[in-house]
Amino acid sequence: MFARHVICYKPRIMLHDTKKMKLYSDEELSAILDTPIFRLIGETADNLGLECYVVGGYVRDIFLERPSHDIDVVVVGSGIKVAKALKERLGKKAYLSVFKNFGTAQVKFRTKTGKEIEVEFVGARKESYQRGSRKPFVEDGTLEDDQNRRDFTINAMAICLNSERFGELVDPFDGLYDMQDGIIRTPLDPDITFSDDPLRMLRCVRFATQLNFFIDDETFSALERNKERIKIISGERISEELNKILKTKTPSKGFIDLQRCGLLNLILPELTDLDIVEKGPDGRKHKNNFYHTLEVLDNLSQHSDNLWLRWAALLHDIGKTKSKRWEPRAGWTFHNHNFIGSKMVADIFRRLKMPLDMKMKYVQKMVDLHMRPIVIADEIVTDSAVRRLISDAGDDIDDLMTLCEADITSKNETRKNQFLENFHSVRMKLKDLKERDYKRLLQPVIDGNEIMELFHLTPSREVGQLKMALKNAVLDNLVPNEREPLMTLLISKAKELGICTDKTNRTERR
Repeated sequence: MFARHVICYKPRIMLHDTKKMKLYSDEELSAILDTPIFRLIGETADNLGLECYVVGGYVRDIFLERPSHDIDVVVVGSGIKVAKALKERLGKKAYLSVFKNFGTAQVKFRTKTGKEIEVEFVGARKESYQRGSRKPFVEDGTLEDDQNRRDFTINAMAICLNSERFGELVDPFDGLYDMQDGIIRTPLDPDITFSDDPLRMLRCVRFATQLNFFIDDETFSALERNKERIKIISGERISEELNKILKTKTPSKGFIDLQRCGLLNLILPELTDLDIVEKGPDGRKHKNNFYHTLEVLDNLSQHSDNLWLRWAALLHDIGKTKSKRWEPRAGWTFHNHNFIGSKMVADIFRRLKMPLDMKMKYVQKMVDLHMRPIVIADEIVTDSAVRRLISDAGDDIDDLMTLCEADITSKNETRKNQFLENFHSVRMKLKDLKERDYKRLLQPVIDGNEIMELFHLTPSREVGQLKMALKNAVLDNLVPNEREPLMTLLISKAKELGICTDKTNRTERR
């Protein structure tokens, strides 16, 4: 007996705020683009008798008042030709890269202020696709053809750079109005747009998440209809978009959209498997672990920008599906889900062509250890338990504690506050132990009692001098904190103070 819950967790997101964007007239756009690089591009195109436009994300971000570093220029004609002419005008300070197979070129240069600028040039083109591939058949086209092939209306706007029309906005699909309304919509039929290049489906969700926009109803329906097409997209392309969703302020928004349209089940079925609530023989249910996961992810995103820690938050409970058991007394249990989940991480990383190096091992470690601080916090916080945790987590102990604190999603405020207090105790114990252990490591292995016994001394200034000599040598990293080199140093210092005895001579000879 189980059920899938459509909405169990509501992300902490605000409705789109139109104040985040600003409308500009063509005259104002002309003033914004009145910089040496855009004027130079326009003049270069004029000299060649070609139309050119800045397009895509750079135009969108002008209106959204977001910083943008990618400058894409469409030329009605040869983009490579304009790029080569621009490089000649910029001289030795510019670098030109030509990609003939793609019909594109890139010009890189550094301004007098030290700012590095990259401009991508492409000829206006129209595209056609074969069903088994997202690689298009390309042919020369008009500006209209080029805008028709764009993924979304907000990315299909263009601003002319030619001198006679400098700053003129060309917006055939009302991308400006869609930005005002906070809507993601395709320029043409969304079924064709997504079927031609299925990666656009993930980009659709990603843009909606990044910009906190809503996906247009017809566009969303097309996501549902065309979801199976995602199977022709490579793992690395998929993971690239997932990474961008994970890096947003509220990544849960993206994963809820992916779940609703059915894409998530095709790319991360381990997550959608969590979207089930079962009822036990006595009627007891467990929580929806999918929406719990998203809540943990959002909690963590408020405190850490670490992409791989966010992956750990996303995957921390994936082992629960395989470990779920009903126990009459305890109810639903998920014993060892952390260990099982850590083993599943490798398969996911391989499938999505993600790095299999230390980044994967880090995620595995976080998933495996995420229950340990909770267990410690529930019990008396002993030195030995915390030391074992420090040993297992190593340098990642602070990240682990951040993940565990994000994992507290109880709606019972009293219980939630108790957990937080317990975690605070664990953090204090961690800090205290680190300080004590560090100090202990810096204490020479030969202490004052042994010095007095070795040289037949009573507590005295000489004993203090010898202890200080050993301590300074360790602190200054002159000798390792090991018995043999410290004994050699001790005997040498004792001789300097004139307190060397027959016993030390025998020790030295040994």
